[in-house]
Amino acid sequence: MSALETAEPGQKLRRVAIDPVTRVEGHGKVTILLDDDNKVHQVRLHIVEFRGFEAFIEGRPFWEVPVVVQRLCGICPVSHHLAAVKAMDRIAGYERLTPTAEKLRRLMHYGQILQSHAVHFFHLASPDLLLGFDSEPTRRNIIGVAADFPEIAKQGVLLRKYGQEVIRHTSGKRIHGTGAIPGGVNKTLTAAERDEMRRDIDTMIGWSRDAVRLVERLHATRPEFYDFFGDAPSNMLSLAAPDGALELYDGRLRARDVDGAPIFDQVPCSDYDALLKEDVKPWTYMKFPHIRTLGAEAGWYKVGPLARLQTCDFIPTPLAEEERRKFVAHGGGKPRHGALLFHWARMIEALHAAETIRDLLDDDDITGTELMGDKGERHEEAVGVIEAPRGTLFHHYRVGEDDLVSFCNLIVSTTNNNQAMNEAIRSVARRELSGHEVTEGLLNNIEVAIRAYDPCLSCATHAIGQMPLQVDLVDSTGATIARGRKNFVGALA
Repeated sequence: MSALETAEPGQKLRRVAIDPVTRVEGHGKVTILLDDDNKVHQVRLHIVEFRGFEAFIEGRPFWEVPVVVQRLCGICPVSHHLAAVKAMDRIAGYERLTPTAEKLRRLMHYGQILQSHAVHFFHLASPDLLLGFDSEPTRRNIIGVAADFPEIAKQGVLLRKYGQEVIRHTSGKRIHGTGAIPGGVNKTLTAAERDEMRRDIDTMIGWSRDAVRLVERLHATRPEFYDFFGDAPSNMLSLAAPDGALELYDGRLRARDVDGAPIFDQVPCSDYDALLKEDVKPWTYMKFPHIRTLGAEAGWYKVGPLARLQTCDFIPTPLAEEERRKFVAHGGGKPRHGALLFHWARMIEALHAAETIRDLLDDDDITGTELMGDKGERHEEAVGVIEAPRGTLFHHYRVGEDDLVSFCNLIVSTTNNNQAMNEAIRSVARRELSGHEVTEGLLNNIEVAIRAYDPCLSCATHAIGQMPLQVDLVDSTGATIARGRKNFVGALA
């Protein structure tokens, strides 16, 4: 990736490292190159973990894959579970699910969307939004939010808990369940389980709507800041239903350009490889996808809530659609690309998830007993695509006649957002950091932009206050000229 600006020959640049980036799923670091006037020349987000799932899934029986591959993540395992099983449906010869099986999978998926959006917004992002980007780092966490905003924290915890219970009832466990199998599901939903979830869903819808209004009020306080912080204008990619509706479980591929004009629409997911190309950089383990016809420079894109709300034509649940219309009107009908707008879009999706859960629970098919579809001709290759909480997720497999996986390619949501995250932190560095003395608060601005994308850098989960940070200023010879540390509770040491 090229630098923001090219240094003059012989000019010495200092290197600032944020290592690790905190309050995200997984481990990464940011490096910033500054000149003697603290002017920013380069900013990069590095993913420093190597997972290897695409390699070691090879040789496994195909029916194991939906259970094994979800170990990629402890935050959104349902997304990998369902993307993989959608591919294995076709491998095993199941072209169509029963109504009960599809609706149970959808219920599982929307429980995942609700719990993941809740944990991100309330646990990981709200400390910055409610307490301040430069607030005392020892309090800038969910414990600090609970102390100052106890009702908001309570609702966030219980929203997540409710989503996890939906997952438990449909997949058998809150994390790494086994509910979806090639051809259908392996667990019915009893009337008692349905009634238990139905009892609290209206409260969850109300709390989700309150969260949307909370983000809306935050934007109203400083629209010029919230709309343009981490601005990264780009193309946008998502799934969409045939009628243009927001579709998180199924659908076909749709892309729009930076101004909202169509690039392609209703492309079968199996054709993703003809549409997208992944580039490799020597300084990170994460690839850089782009739209092939546009090339690497013009073809990169963003996925996830902010993209989905601006690629869809409408949301098929009334309360979320009402909020989407307000969101679109806020931008004057034109797409917006500021990083903090992700939170607004994310909570509109959480509201949509809660409404959809209610609708599914009220559907008589949800307690049906026909769990497996009719088996037909099996196939050697298949692609499963789903809208994970963080964005479009691709699973591509080939299986031999011996039923063993011979090929696996995964493009996860965070990989799709890789270039966008890099552009966002460059934007923040230019506006907030360039020319200023490096402080913990200013460095947190960089992290805030990364967090807005809700990146899942690995399957790691986090303990509060256990992420020390060291920032070194290094001259062009590699000598350390200044060093700052945050201790295990986040205070400068």
